[in-house]
Amino acid sequence: MITLKKEDGAADLAGITKMSVGVSWDPSAGSSGGILGIARRKRGVDLDLIAVLFQGSEPVRFAGLDSLDPLGNGSVLHTGDEQTGAAAGDDETVHVTFANVPPAIDSIVFVAVAFKKGSSFEKANNVSFKIYDATGGDTQPVAEIWPSLLGAENANAIARTFRNGPVWQLEVLDRKGKIKQGDRQALLRYAIG
Repeated sequence: MITLKKEDGAADLAGITKMSVGVSWDPSAGSSGGILGIARRKRGVDLDLIAVLFQGSEPVRFAGLDSLDPLGNGSVLHTGDEQTGAAAGDDETVHVTFANVPPAIDSIVFVAVAFKKGSSFEKANNVSFKIYDATGGDTQPVAEIWPSLLGAENANAIARTFRNGPVWQLEVLDRKGKIKQGDRQALLRYAIG
């Protein structure tokens, strides 16, 4: 497995027919110790993985929050909302089957966000994004993206897949930003970049 960086440029996904993007995190006690720290770790933190589907420059669908199969054909599937960060392995995952993505969809931007009020990246430890080649039914991790822990932003545009002729490509964005929590329009505008 490699650690991808923005500077690496777009990677060709030729031969990959199914890809998964997962985000994992661990709950943090923050600066609290003792009983309060234990309670914060137990309660966890709710981050969300959102896949925003674009037609040209317009966001037209998204997978995440309460939309698990936005195209209705299983080509972009979200595993559901993990609200604590206590799951083993990836906390939230989006699966993409490229052959079934309608031709009208030009690109997909994957965003991790502290969407709900009161949640934040500052309350999470060890945030990690993994890219998997799920072609043939086996899920093989091929890359990992580790975002910087610095800053008080509540959103990170992780990566973007896009069509380049008949082939899909993947580029790391790792673009941090701030959105109004609970505002879907703000989230969609942020994904545009």
